[in-house]
Amino acid sequence: MSSSKHVWRFFRAGGSDQVAIETADDLRHLRQLDQTLWVALACPVKGLEFDERTLALIDQDGDGRVRAPEMLDAVEWACQMLKDPAVLLKGGELPLAAINDGHPEGERLLASAREILTHLEKASATSISVYDTMQTTTVFAHTKFNGDGIVPVDVTAEGDDRAIAEAMVAALGAATDRNGKPGYTQAMLDAFYDECAAYSAWWAKAEEDAATLLPLGDATGSALQALRAVRPKVEDFFGRCRLAAFDARATAALNRQETEYLTIAAQDMHITAEEVAAFPLARVEASRALPLVEGLNPAWAAAMAAFRAQVVEPVLGQRAVLTEADWEKLTAVFAAHEAWTVQKSGAQAESLGIARVREILKGSSKARLAALVLEDLKLAPAMDAIDNVERLTRYQRDLAVLLNNFVAFRDFYSRERPAVFQAGSLLLDGRRAELVVRVDDPGKHAALAGLAKCYLAYCDCTRTGGEKMTIAAAFTGGDSDNLMVGRNGVFYDRKGRDWDATITKVVENPISIQQAFWAPYKKLVRLIEEQVAKRAAAGQAASDAKVSAVATTTATLDTQKPPEPVKKIDVGTVAAMGVAVGAIGAFFTTMIGYLTGVFTLPFWQVCLVFVGILFAISLPSMAIAWLKLRQRNLGPILDANGWAVNGRVKMNVPFGGRLTYVARIPVTAESSFAVKYPEPPTALPKVVTAIVLLAFLASLLNHFGVVHNLSGGKFGKDPKATPAPAVAPSTTPSAAR
Repeated sequence: MSSSKHVWRFFRAGGSDQVAIETADDLRHLRQLDQTLWVALACPVKGLEFDERTLALIDQDGDGRVRAPEMLDAVEWACQMLKDPAVLLKGGELPLAAINDGHPEGERLLASAREILTHLEKASATSISVYDTMQTTTVFAHTKFNGDGIVPVDVTAEGDDRAIAEAMVAALGAATDRNGKPGYTQAMLDAFYDECAAYSAWWAKAEEDAATLLPLGDATGSALQALRAVRPKVEDFFGRCRLAAFDARATAALNRQETEYLTIAAQDMHITAEEVAAFPLARVEASRALPLVEGLNPAWAAAMAAFRAQVVEPVLGQRAVLTEADWEKLTAVFAAHEAWTVQKSGAQAESLGIARVREILKGSSKARLAALVLEDLKLAPAMDAIDNVERLTRYQRDLAVLLNNFVAFRDFYSRERPAVFQAGSLLLDGRRAELVVRVDDPGKHAALAGLAKCYLAYCDCTRTGGEKMTIAAAFTGGDSDNLMVGRNGVFYDRKGRDWDATITKVVENPISIQQAFWAPYKKLVRLIEEQVAKRAAAGQAASDAKVSAVATTTATLDTQKPPEPVKKIDVGTVAAMGVAVGAIGAFFTTMIGYLTGVFTLPFWQVCLVFVGILFAISLPSMAIAWLKLRQRNLGPILDANGWAVNGRVKMNVPFGGRLTYVARIPVTAESSFAVKYPEPPTALPKVVTAIVLLAFLASLLNHFGVVHNLSGGKFGKDPKATPAPAVAPSTTPSAAR
């Protein structure tokens, strides 16, 4: 807890006291405000209706979340860079006169701001905007160095230095300079020369033992590639021949079945005979030598020709066949060279060739290229100041808005502008829901957001061009009768773009007390409708079955057997039916007794009884709805999106009514009550209503003696009359008997 004497102002919203950040002193003392009074302690960088670049600048550790300490650091830095932090609360462009040039960093920042404006031909401007700071390509278009530690290739001098820089970028990939050009860094320069040195040292080993490691000189590498290309098939051939020598019965199987050739022969074959590439390299026989000219698998003819020309003939001389011993000799000749190639280092410099690599290592270009990097880095402080100009202009424009959606949710409750987490508005079922948030995973989001006690509708939104988005909309007004999976609506994002929206998931919670009152009766009506539909379907099926049976009977009258005699009614069945009828009769007798007792009351009391019954049925549903509506909370909806909501963010019924607009005809509109396709006119509902109201009023007036007094005592109940005493039960002997 801070002991600061700064006086904070709070406002009451969402069931908690929230701080009002209104003055420069509020910004200066923000670190001293107890963080338990903050509404949120963290928010995601992405998925908000807020500039992601600004949030990324505040997110110092780059973890994709802005936390309270990072927010405090941003506010403190901005206060140091400005003469009067109150300008942060105004937003808009950053006045140059507001920059604190009395601070060393602020002085560099002001100079950099003026330099940016000068490059943009706005030297006389008195303020700088975020857009100005984003024109870095224009600012650095005519500068050789810009302090980012990346030297563009075209900055290097013509000649060998330029060629080495180009080779370096080609080998390692280019770094992009602040002006958008490809270049190199000191780390790339060191890595490139390390690769060249490693490649040269690797070649030196081969040069020291050339007879063993380079048996064919410079042609050894290509010869090894030719040998590797056919090695699996050659070893497969000799392995099959050894197996055939072991057991002649295996020879036919080792040469593939005739049916396999028939299948291939039925097709159009390619010149390269790829269809038989998996077949043996040559016909398999016991202890047979591998033919090098005739009788080879056509799919391997080209590879074997290269093997013969580059490997067999240089080592063994001219020959038409290759024995297994010859093969083992060839592999032994290239074994050392193959082991040497596995140990290759400096592979990124290999494309230059060993001669060019050693030429680069002997030259002095590295020192000159490194000097250019140092020359560029000398401007780093000034360029960092340019980055800070962008940072300060963004804080000037956005920081106050962010504080009113982080430390407090002032924007959300004031309704002057949407909060940063509100993605837009959803129009569906005659309503406009304004509490809409973006969602990545509806299932995961709903698991926590359901605790918000809000009716949530998750929608998949699409736009022409393939854009997609998922949203969750809170409905806080109207009813839920027509909110169901599959309903379509239109979503308008904060940019005013329209999206097709389809409900894919709902989290049901009460929307209003009125809806809760009618919920039991709507449920009863739906249950009756379902039962009626089931009975109707069953009746229709039974009717169809009877019709089918009659038709079948009629068509087969001449083949039917005589009908079986009617069975006698079982006595037990009759007794059971009697018991059932008696129970039903007893139930109706009891109900009639209750109704008779009710209807002996005055009519107005009968009405009150029925009203009481209605409320008794609806009261549990209304009580549950009342409790849930009091618990309605925005926190779980935001927490499910990665926020860390610290305080209570409640949405009571009046405020919830403002978050969902239910369609109403404007008061200034002209309405015509004529119906184009009216129902047949009937006065019965109006007559019944009038009779009930008149009867209720007459009964009420009679009970209080108004009718008696107005009629001079001729009609109605006399309120002053003494009720007749109750007749005591008889105690005569006859009665006793």
